[in-house]
Amino acid sequence: MSKPKMIGLHTHTLFSDGALLPSELVRRAEAKGYKALALTDHVDSSNIDFVLPRIVKVCKVLNRYWKIRAIPGVEITHVPVQEIKKLVRFARRSGAKIVVVHGETVSEPVIKGTNRAAIEAGCDILAHPGLISFDDVRLAKKRGVYLELTTRRNHSAPNRRLYRMAASTGAKLILNTDAHDECDIITHVQARRFLMAIGMDEPATTEVFRNSERLLEKLNIKGIRD
Repeated sequence: MSKPKMIGLHTHTLFSDGALLPSELVRRAEAKGYKALALTDHVDSSNIDFVLPRIVKVCKVLNRYWKIRAIPGVEITHVPVQEIKKLVRFARRSGAKIVVVHGETVSEPVIKGTNRAAIEAGCDILAHPGLISFDDVRLAKKRGVYLELTTRRNHSAPNRRLYRMAASTGAKLILNTDAHDECDIITHVQARRFLMAIGMDEPATTEVFRNSERLLEKLNIKGIRD
């Protein structure tokens, strides 16, 4: 029986604050058992029109030759809440297949109201939203926005709280590494242990992994091979 393959939908390259070229990050993920990886560098109105076309370009090249599926995306980060909807729309028009918004985390001074604005804008994933309210969790469920459980240490403390809130509302959770370097990329075994450590049982853990598949299906991202 083949080992389960991972899907990562939130990572960073040297086009923002990551350490690796897109090609190297994707290749290192493939070597650790990933079948799909989204490149979602930090963007705002200053750089989205520079970064995104280059990520789209390299994903097309890699997908021509490699088995792992490279997915172009962005993480809209620390922007005025009034700009979020506009940037989400621009990203989609410009080739982003995955649109992540940097949520209100416990470790950075993200503007209050970012979580709500991102959900209302219809982003795909609200990243590490540690300060999210019950009302916004309910809205995420209604709007079909996935809420991120993160393995990144400086954002991960509220994961258990987020899991409880999602479990009580039916909101969809997704696990990502927010990888900035090779050391951040975890295996399927490590991911399962991580989820169980925050209180998830086996069915809940399986559901989180399945949500990554569901999101790709929802976005009509094809070419994913086990």
